Amino acid sequence: MSANSKASPHVNGDGFDPASVLNPSRALTPVVTRVNERIVASGFWPKLRRAVARVPFAADALAVWYCARDSETPATAKAMIMAALAYFILPLDAVPDFLPVIGYTDDAAVIAAVVAIVSQNLKPWHRAAAKAALERVAGEG
Repeated sequence: MSANSKASPHVNGDGFDPASVLNPSRALTPVVTRVNERIVASGFWPKLRRAVARVPFAADALAVWYCARDSETPATAKAMIMAALAYFILPLDAVPDFLPVIGYTDDAAVIAAVVAIVSQNLKPWHRAAAKAALERVAGEG
């Protein structure tokens, strides 16, 4: 393979434009999206409750969770959010969560990336709901 030839046809030429709108047919497949939705539905709140004191990005994670539940959020944004939240929930990480100090750095990077990607879909009420939920969760512990 030469430097001008890549394994992916979307790397060379004008096959991929990072400034363009995502094409839903080329985004996450519906099957993967449904699997991520099930993972998030069953594991998001338990994981958040266990980790809320240790993760400084809890408000962002909750805000994108509310964004994913919003009927006005596009399907492609929801799919990306679910993938990021599933990564946060699953125990298999690039950096294991149980490691002190650095355990959640990979999760923080993934959540920060999805916040940047879907920022145009994040509404003030998503952030307000996240803040209120964090206060409730903190009051439980």
